[in-house]
Amino acid sequence: MKLQRKNYPTLDEPVGPYVHAVRHGNTLYLSGFTAFGTNAQTDNIEIQAKEIFRQIEEAAKAEGSSLENIIKITAFVTELGRMEELRCTLFDIYGQNLPASSLIHVAGLFSDDLKIEIEAIIAVED
Repeated sequence: MKLQRKNYPTLDEPVGPYVHAVRHGNTLYLSGFTAFGTNAQTDNIEIQAKEIFRQIEEAAKAEGSSLENIIKITAFVTELGRMEELRCTLFDIYGQNLPASSLIHVAGLFSDDLKIEIEAIIAVED
């Protein structure tokens, strides 16, 4: 089965050696998304998470899917002090469609402003 390496025109062009997503069959693997370069870049972790899921939703829609079809996310966070606020935000985003999830505390991301980076795997239709 052929891999499709994809960038989406509604998202900022990647600045490194990667693409926004790789599609394999009916599965979309998203690179890590952050709030870098957006109005949310200097906001708290839950506002950054909302911006990231806006971007994830853009990629999902481009593939004819939605946030309801998230299979798994991996979140890399630089701070743990606002975990309750982050959890509430994620429950609001997911609704009844809870994905499998991993949360990893990291010392930092590529910009000091960033508090969270999220990778996602999404089911898509043919």
